[in-house]
Amino acid sequence: MIIKVCGMREPHNIRAVEQMAAPDWMGFICYERSPRFVATRPAYMPCNGIKRVGVFVNPTLDYVALRARELELDMIQLHGSETLDFCAKVKSALQLPIIKAVSISAASDLPAQAVAPDVIDYYLFDTKCSGYGGSGQQFDWSILSHYHSNKPFLLSGGIGPDDAAAISAMSHPRCIGIDLNSRFETAPAIKDTSSLTKFITYIRNHTQSSHII
Repeated sequence: MIIKVCGMREPHNIRAVEQMAAPDWMGFICYERSPRFVATRPAYMPCNGIKRVGVFVNPTLDYVALRARELELDMIQLHGSETLDFCAKVKSALQLPIIKAVSISAASDLPAQAVAPDVIDYYLFDTKCSGYGGSGQQFDWSILSHYHSNKPFLLSGGIGPDDAAAISAMSHPRCIGIDLNSRFETAPAIKDTSSLTKFITYIRNHTQSSHII
């Protein structure tokens, strides 16, 4: 199961999360209106096999390319209302995997089977809200029973320390991981490493790779 910790920025916290929690992916938000905005490259960036994910909201292609070089990104997450055509341009220009966030409040929000077979590598299902993520709220996970595409996805939106058992008890054949952010923070972009480590350890000990949300 892939565990992504998003909204990282501060060097000391990046290092602590890397060493204690050891997530698979770390997300760096490249959206100026976010309280977790990464304005410049942090003095310490994750290594040890942790993939770096740049999170963008309705950017220009030039901006994505600039930040991808600066942060040495491994993946691009598009979290706004980007078109499929724009996603394809980003993928073609950068030759990096694309994660497309989809805001969910009802089954009708789920992408269809035939959407983006060669452009989107992963979906990220987040809670529909007035902004672009970071609401700390969950959507109704039972909606996922209506998702029948072959495209893998990560579950996001308000997952917190008390949700470990619920996540481990649920299953969906196309869910490959979870995205953790605001409910593990002591302040924007500062993760509680103890809480995060305890949660991730529980998930890895109780969740089979073929039995995830």
